[in-house]
Amino acid sequence: MSRLDDDLAYHNSKIETANVMGPTTEFWRTIMGSRLVRPLDNTLVPFFTLIAIVLKSVIFLGLINNNNATKISLFKAFYSFSARPSMIIYTSFAVIILSLSYLFKGRTRFWFLIICNFLFSLLLLADLMYYRGFGGFISPYLLSQTTNLDNLYSSIFSMMRSVDLLFFIDLFIFVGIGLKFKKFQSKTKRNAATMLILFGLSISYIYYQHIQLDIKGNGGDMLFRVCWSPNQTMSNLSPLGYHAFDIYNYYENRQVEKLTPVEDQEIKNWFAQKQENLPPNQYSGIFKGQNLIVIQVESLENFVINQKVNGQQITPNLNKLLANSLYFSNFYEQVYNGTSSDADLLTNTSVYPIRSGATFFRYPNNTYNSLPKLLHGTGYSTLAIHPDKGSYWNWMPALTAIGFEKTMDVSRFNADEKIGLGISDGSYLNQIVPIIESEKQPFYNFMVTLTSHNPFDLPNQYRKLALSDDLNKTKLGGYFQSINYTDEQIGNFLSKLDNSGVLDNSVVVIYGDHTGVHKYYNDEVKQVQPQEGWWLDDSKRIPLIIYHKGMNGQEIKTTGGQIDTLPTIASLMGIDKNRYKNTAFGRNLLNTNEDFAVLANMQYVGKASTKQEEENRAKGIDLADLIIRKNYFKEKGVK
Repeated sequence: MSRLDDDLAYHNSKIETANVMGPTTEFWRTIMGSRLVRPLDNTLVPFFTLIAIVLKSVIFLGLINNNNATKISLFKAFYSFSARPSMIIYTSFAVIILSLSYLFKGRTRFWFLIICNFLFSLLLLADLMYYRGFGGFISPYLLSQTTNLDNLYSSIFSMMRSVDLLFFIDLFIFVGIGLKFKKFQSKTKRNAATMLILFGLSISYIYYQHIQLDIKGNGGDMLFRVCWSPNQTMSNLSPLGYHAFDIYNYYENRQVEKLTPVEDQEIKNWFAQKQENLPPNQYSGIFKGQNLIVIQVESLENFVINQKVNGQQITPNLNKLLANSLYFSNFYEQVYNGTSSDADLLTNTSVYPIRSGATFFRYPNNTYNSLPKLLHGTGYSTLAIHPDKGSYWNWMPALTAIGFEKTMDVSRFNADEKIGLGISDGSYLNQIVPIIESEKQPFYNFMVTLTSHNPFDLPNQYRKLALSDDLNKTKLGGYFQSINYTDEQIGNFLSKLDNSGVLDNSVVVIYGDHTGVHKYYNDEVKQVQPQEGWWLDDSKRIPLIIYHKGMNGQEIKTTGGQIDTLPTIASLMGIDKNRYKNTAFGRNLLNTNEDFAVLANMQYVGKASTKQEEENRAKGIDLADLIIRKNYFKEKGVK
């Protein structure tokens, strides 16, 4: 009898025994212990783990390239994956990890692969949650941002979706097998030669493609590069390759490089060509010498302004202000990985945030030409106030470096009422009133609200809008209630300042730090029924309201973004344009012939005469990244 016949006879006898015994468990125990499976012990689990990692990568691509990463587009996923050399690149990065399993023997190898598979699934889940909230993927730079986690757990977990379970189904199966059948994989042997061969072949192929595509330029594209979209970089390299490349760049870029003469000239040329050189108009200097109060409102979107739900105004106080305000209705968010902290940066410096990580964490001590510095130079005192810890987004050291004379965080307030991430907007703004009333004028106060932060779980006692039970339970209903609450507190705040006479000599600027319910829960908004068309507005617009008591209101429809806040305010405050024209990436929205904004993903919104003009405007984002990384303004003597 041959060896094969012997194995078949042994296998059949075990099946017959299992049939007699009956239980399914005995049948599987027989299969797992059979000599037909034993030869596969060395390759069975590594092979299926490889298939699982590659398939999860494809599913991940299908999510991030479709519908806010909540539904899978298999066409887009397999299109990216099937394009050579992507298919082999994906496999090669996975094989590098799996090859290490051959350094182990017995069930240690099995559990090593399970752990690797689990960690990979966890990485994809973390990437998805971060992508849904911030439009990017986790990076080593986030390790320095752990102080943000203190109060963010509810916001983070609200980014999870049921589709995410797909990344863990195979693990339940493999772990179940491993726990049930103790002898499974127990016969595997250590095989260093196999490990070296697999590891060497994978590294060689990846390096070969790097030489062919990146260095020699064969193939028309670059594999190892940071693309304009993180999705494209991820699609090129696979999730494993993306993070390996990101870690490599992180350690490469830790040292600040000197600006080259070519880079210096490129920056100068860009600023020179962006100048419009228009004469002053009727808005120039109209608020010169006035106090400046800037209120950055958490998650305030433009679609709620002047809008009603069930016949009730969502923002009645902000709507009332418009009668005496310059209202910019085509104003876009431009924050990136630093979200709210990026809004602080954009408003006060007119510089785009960096393209990887949060600017305030990576470069908190950089030098800028800023709004507080410009105003301080004309005799203003400057103060920045947050209702959270100074370590949150590292805002306190960063805003100090930007130029604020004084900063105040939660430690300076009576935390008598907390909602969500910090002091309630009601308590916070009430405590600011006497601070402002006692200040020496003129002053510039920059303040941030927090209660309307996601996941929009406002306590019931503050939910003033009469909504249906179904709507009130949704994220959209919670958003309406949260914004309505903050709107009420802003109204109370300004009313008290008006009664004390402060508003007679003050200009108030109000804007959203970024979008809210559409930024985080756009998929859920689309599912709310019955549906109204106005709340589907995911245009990335936030309101910019510049209020002054007694001024005639006007809607400004010029397209712009947060980068334009400093030049616009500086002109209104009578600051000479020459003091910031070569440091501000934005433009004065009240004195411009241009109509555009460049979003954080480099999408151009508005009008352009040529494609080259669009590309040149978008280039400003890359140049701002260069300026921050090399601390350009410090090198140029900006103080």
